[in-house]
Amino acid sequence: MAKFLIVEARFYTDLNDKLIEGARAALEDAGHQTEVLTVPGALEIPGAIALAAESGQYDGFVAIGVVIRGETYHFEIVAGESARAIMALTMDGIAIGNGIITVENEIQAQVRADPAQKNKGGEAAKAAIALLDIAGRFAR
Repeated sequence: MAKFLIVEARFYTDLNDKLIEGARAALEDAGHQTEVLTVPGALEIPGAIALAAESGQYDGFVAIGVVIRGETYHFEIVAGESARAIMALTMDGIAIGNGIITVENEIQAQVRADPAQKNKGGEAAKAAIALLDIAGRFAR
C-alpha cells in the first residue's frame, strides 16, 4: 500500500469534485491511501508537489485541475507551464499522474471530469500508480 497526495487547483468546484472522485476511486481500488491538498491555481500544483515530495511523506502524486480557454493568452501559459513543470518533476523520478484537463469549454470539461464518462481523474491516478510501480522495478 502506498500513500498518494492528490494536489488540486480548486477553481471549478463541481469539475474538481468529479476529477477527485475518479482519482480517489482508482487509488483506493488499488489499495492505496489518499490525501487531498488544495492550491490556488494550476501553476501552483508543481510547486506543491515538489515541496510534498521533499517531505518524504508520499509515494506518488496526482495533479488535478481544470483550465478552460478564455479570451486571453493566459490559457496557453497556464496549460503549458503546469504541464512542463509536472513533466520536469516526473523526469526527476517523482511518480505523478497529470489530471489537469485543458479544454475549450465547460462541456468538454464535464465529459472529461465525469468518472462515468472519460474519467480523467481516474486515468491520472492509474498513471501515477504505474509510474510508482516502474520506479519500484528499478529501485536499488
